[in-house]
Parts: sequence; C-alpha cells; structure tokens
Amino acid sequence: MTKVVFLLAPGVHLLDLAGPAQVFSTAADLGAEYELHYVGEREDVPTAQGVPLGAALTWPRLSADDLVLVPGWRTRGPAWDDKFTRATLDRLAGHHRSGGTVASVCAGAFALARAGLLDGRRATTHHELQECLATRHRRVSVVRDVLFVTDGRVVTSAGIASGIDLALHLVAVRHGPALAARAARGMVVYARRNGDEPQASAMLRHRAHVSDAVHRVQDVIDARFADPLPLAELAAAGGVSERTLTRLFDRATGLTPLRYQQLLRVERAEHLIGHGATVDAAAHAVGFTDARMLRRLRARAATPPAAPTLPQPVGPTAPTVMPVTPAGGPGRSS
Repeated sequence: MTKVVFLLAPGVHLLDLAGPAQVFSTAADLGAEYELHYVGEREDVPTAQGVPLGAALTWPRLSADDLVLVPGWRTRGPAWDDKFTRATLDRLAGHHRSGGTVASVCAGAFALARAGLLDGRRATTHHELQECLATRHRRVSVVRDVLFVTDGRVVTSAGIASGIDLALHLVAVRHGPALAARAARGMVVYARRNGDEPQASAMLRHRAHVSDAVHRVQDVIDARFADPLPLAELAAAGGVSERTLTRLFDRATGLTPLRYQQLLRVERAEHLIGHGATVDAAAHAVGFTDARMLRRLRARAATPPAAPTLPQPVGPTAPTVMPVTPAGGPGRSS
C-alpha cells in the first residue's frame, strides 16, 4: 500500500489538492493500492476558496515507497511563501533523504525550496511565480512554461490543473501508462505528459481525445497488443461498424487501429531489447511471427520524415529560402 500524504497550508487552493487527490483515488478504484492522508500544522485548514478542510496533526509512518505532496496556496500578504515551521520542512526533507518521493503543485514549490529540496535541481511552479522562485532561491534551476518537471525523486508542477498531469505521470511511472490512461478517462481529462520531455508512451500520446468508442477499442488493444486483433472484434468492442471505427480512430488519433497496435508492439520490443533481449526474441514476445516486420517498423520509426520542398523564387537575385522548424505542440495551460 502506497501512502500519499497531502501537506496542507492555510489558504490552500482546492484544485491544487483535489486534482491530484482525485487521480490517486481513481487509480485506487481501478486496483492500485493507494491510501490518502491529509496532514497540516492545524486541524482546521482554511482554503483560498472558502471551503474549510480538516487535517491530521499526526503524520502516518512513511516508507520509501510513499509520496508527500504539497498543494499550492493563495500567494498574497506578507511572508506568503513561509507557510510551514522548520520542523515540518525538516520532516519533508527527511522523507526524501529516506528514499521517498516529494512533489508540489503551484506555490507548493516554495515549501520544497525552503526545505532545501530544490537546491541544484530543476523545478517549476505557476507561471506568475516562476520569477519569484528564481529570485528568492537562486540555487534552483527554474524551468518555465512546462506542466511539470521531474528531477530524481522531486517532482514539481505548474499552476492549479497541472497537478492532475503530475499525478497521472506518477501513476504511470508506478503502475504503467495503461492504468494512468484509464484514470484519465474516468476523470474525463486528457492524458498528457510534460511539455519539455519526450512523450514516452503511445498509450498516453494517443489518448488526448474524448471519443468513448475509440477509448474502448484502445483499452482492448492496450491489454492485448501482442494478440491478433481482427478489425471486426475491435469494432464490436467499440459498439460501431468496422468502417465507422476506422473513421473515428483516424479522427481521434491520426492512426488506424493496426498502426496503433504496431506502435505498442514496437515500444514494448524496444524495452525488451534495451534490457538484453535479442531482436528475434523481442519480436516473438510482442506478437510478430518473425523479426522482419519489427526491423522494418523500427527503421521507419528511426527515419525522420523528409522536409517539405519549398518553392524558390526565379531569377538571379532570388534569396535563399530556409525551412522553418515549427514550434512544439500545445500543452495544457497552467
């Protein structure tokens, strides 16, 4: 059983707390073993939105498998960044020294910084607080305009709703992206990853849609990607015709069901090869009859698409036209 301890400061923002709490609670309903605790330095904790909360004064006994998460709070008034006593901050730092994970949402990063947990680390916070964090804690390498940052066993996220992304990431790391995707679907949110790091899982990368039929089919493919999956069987799982499934799947993911299954197979094969398996063994483990298809798909994934040919002006003084690299894709705002 993994304990998730929310350390509550006076003026805590409800969504900073409720978003991650809902993720871990939903994951627990899906079979993950999470036990949620709420602690603070006072039993009655006022929130920024006016809803009073109750907190325990006594912390549960923690192990290296457990998580302490500090939600953000209203950043107004004098000494707004100094919400906890040194004893509480030392306890936070002690959990990390003992091998545990600590995390923050929004202004919660200032508690981690005051505890010394962000010194020499990369971290982020709400976009309106990033400059303040960089100025007040100069040993912190502040990463701007991302949803969350992981640096070892310290995870910090941006403002408000990004705590959901952080929690989904932690569930994916511990239990796999399939469970994180199911939790996101249950919460009716996009399963997204951090904007400044590669999106490592096709399960998450292609779950950023709200088509229930496609999600049902993806659930089947995620669980049985190594098996032969006829289109008729997948269409039945989605409750639609084969033609409709192909159209809906392409609209939601940009892929066919077969191509999506192949991506999952290749990702799993890459993992096995990275852990010492031969290409032949990995190919058979993920459902290919021989390694030739796996080699072709790996080569395709490793070959970047050709840059488009841009029209050149005609004439002796025609300027050189350089291809323009597009900016990164959109992510959820803070």
